[in-house]
Amino acid sequence: MALPALTTAEEVAQLCDIYDWLFEVRAGRESGDHLDLTSHDEDNAVHTLPQILNPSKYAPQLADTLLRANAEAVARQLLGPETTFRFDHAIRKPPRSGAATPWHQDEAYNDGGMHYEEVSIWIPLQEATIENGCMWFVPGSHKQDVLPHHPIGHDPKVVGLEVDQPERAMAQGVPCPLPAGGATIHHCRTLHYTGPNLSDGPRRAYILGYGMPPVRRTVPRDFYWLRQQQTAWQARVARVAQKEQR
Repeated sequence: MALPALTTAEEVAQLCDIYDWLFEVRAGRESGDHLDLTSHDEDNAVHTLPQILNPSKYAPQLADTLLRANAEAVARQLLGPETTFRFDHAIRKPPRSGAATPWHQDEAYNDGGMHYEEVSIWIPLQEATIENGCMWFVPGSHKQDVLPHHPIGHDPKVVGLEVDQPERAMAQGVPCPLPAGGATIHHCRTLHYTGPNLSDGPRRAYILGYGMPPVRRTVPRDFYWLRQQQTAWQARVARVAQKEQR
């Protein structure tokens, strides 16, 4: 599903300023919320696909926006009145970057023992085009279960996941260009992808996640690809957790 506008042009400009500041200061780096999806996420390395988890924790004004109110209303229409806010997420594709976000399903990052009904609302803060990395989807793919995945490049030190045999998804994929402040809405089992940013400016994407309470499955699924990963990001998150327990 795509919407041409989820907020005003004035609010998009305000969100851009907040967004750029968050990445400039690398908000959440020490706590594990700033990471790179496609590299080994080393502190001094050039990041090809940097992102910030829970950006509203570092910029609380993000929680009090027309965008957030409209996104919640849309999610509740789709999933039901018990739908709640689950997360926000910022992904920045630097100019002239060769990093794509590979074909994947969001639920592949979750607990295989739970059943999820969640949607992600993906909002570009500038026009999203094929050239700068708009979203692509495989129509109807939300009706299937989670497919086998692997770490990008089959490298266990990389945080990002890719579906096995991604060429099958690419053959069925449909691009979804958007104006700034528009939105795509996809289910957590929808196969999706964004290409590299070949433009001269950054591609800013802000994502809001909503869902129903997860339900434990009678028969859990084995998301073995998560056990394969041994990333610097996981180690950083573990160090933070140890400090908080002291």
